[in-house]
Amino acid sequence: MQTSFPPADASASGTADQPDQATVDLLGLLAYGELTAFERMATDARMSPTLGDKMALATMAAAEFSHFRAICDELDRLGVGPEDAMAPFIGPLTDFHNSTAPADWLESLVKAYVGDNIAADFYREIATRLPGSSREIVLRVLADTGHAAFAVERVRAAIEANPTVAGRLALWARRLVGEALTQAQRVGVDRDALTGLLVGVGDLDALAAIFNRIMSAHSRRMSALGLSA
Repeated sequence: MQTSFPPADASASGTADQPDQATVDLLGLLAYGELTAFERMATDARMSPTLGDKMALATMAAAEFSHFRAICDELDRLGVGPEDAMAPFIGPLTDFHNSTAPADWLESLVKAYVGDNIAADFYREIATRLPGSSREIVLRVLADTGHAAFAVERVRAAIEANPTVAGRLALWARRLVGEALTQAQRVGVDRDALTGLLVGVGDLDALAAIFNRIMSAHSRRMSALGLSA
């Protein structure tokens, strides 16, 4: 466990020669997340029931890889090797994806829409405390690549065609949230710098408001899918 993270109000204290650890950690976490998102969407494209779906997911996978390259470029600018920055997060993210392998096309859509977005909301909250250039990169790569509307349309159509799938998908989404929170806890324990950014909020009410915003956004996404939260 790291123990050398500076006080939270110094989260932007890195210099051109020595970027702060929180920035490196968040960029490394996001880089590996975007790389695995690219891999998963490419795999989902192979599972697509129609050629149009395959083309749409392939386009989105390419966008995820472009995001991955943008983060690597920022790490290079900071003088940090992307592989070194990503290394601490390979285990937690691999375990998460191994424990939440979708059983079919619909589960893969729900995983990307629900699981990935609840993590993205958390990263956006952390990013507000990063230095300007890195903050802008994080917010840009977390932008939706078009997958949200794609997933909502396909899942709602499937539920309309067969309402019995709604219960299964709702249970799947709840499991994803639980696994995502477990993963976040593991990362937080292992990476003091990221935890320090949230601790740096300095107000329990403000911290509670962060998690309330994340869960409210999750509830809205579930509603958009036609699923109960």
